[in-house]
Amino acid sequence: MEYVELRPLVMEGKYFEGPRWYEDKLWFVDSLAMKLLRVSLDGEREAVCDIPGVAGGIGFLPNGDVVITSMFDHKLLTFANGKVSTLCDLSKVVAGTIDDMIIDGFGRVFVGDLGFDLMKGGSHDNGQIILVTPNGDAQAVTRGLHFPNGIAVSQLGGRLVVAESDGNRLAEYEIGSDNALDLKQRFGSFTEPDGICLDTEDAVWTSVFQEDAFVRVEAKGRILDRVSVKGRRAVACALGGDDRKTLFCVSAITTHKDLMRGKSSARIDSVHVEIPGAGFP
Repeated sequence: MEYVELRPLVMEGKYFEGPRWYEDKLWFVDSLAMKLLRVSLDGEREAVCDIPGVAGGIGFLPNGDVVITSMFDHKLLTFANGKVSTLCDLSKVVAGTIDDMIIDGFGRVFVGDLGFDLMKGGSHDNGQIILVTPNGDAQAVTRGLHFPNGIAVSQLGGRLVVAESDGNRLAEYEIGSDNALDLKQRFGSFTEPDGICLDTEDAVWTSVFQEDAFVRVEAKGRILDRVSVKGRRAVACALGGDDRKTLFCVSAITTHKDLMRGKSSARIDSVHVEIPGAGFP
């Protein structure tokens, strides 16, 4: 199905990332403006706080505190009680720039590590996922990813899917009782998948950066639905709203080179879909 009735929600920004539906609002970051923001369904937008660094993703701990990745500082930041502080320094475990992240219902934080310095370049096949447990322990739980980007975890915490932007596919893992990740399959074929989210039919909505579209793909790799944003890069997505049938589509007019120069124009649209969201985000 091709969804065409997009509703503008946020029309002005630099480069939005990490959309998460939480407590009746969509939370996200403007990476280039270094701000944490949130918006209601009626478009009422609020700047929550400034971020001391470039953020790639956010999540919510079980107690409601926000966690934010500071990509080039290799830190997880937290916003609580009106101020931003460092939750965890990942410098000793990361191999490169950190990017997107997600927190599941058990408070486990899964962080994408590109495996190289995004500003300096390097091999794009050494990406990994860092797990930070609720007690603060951090370790790499899988390696060999080709630019790990968007991450999603199922409601019961047994399934993790990550977009491999340079692999042009998704990777699916089973999360073991010991938190180890067991690769089950790689599926889908896209031109640079970015942010992702899951639904109740185990399908994945994927933001396909180079195809100017958001696509829904089943676990066997067949594309089921599409939302086109012609002329705009598809950056990230999340399912939310009262029934979790509102797909929030984050897009931007930019290129990779423009992003390095801080040149980008971002927006968020929403569209009502048939299958509700599930899991995290």
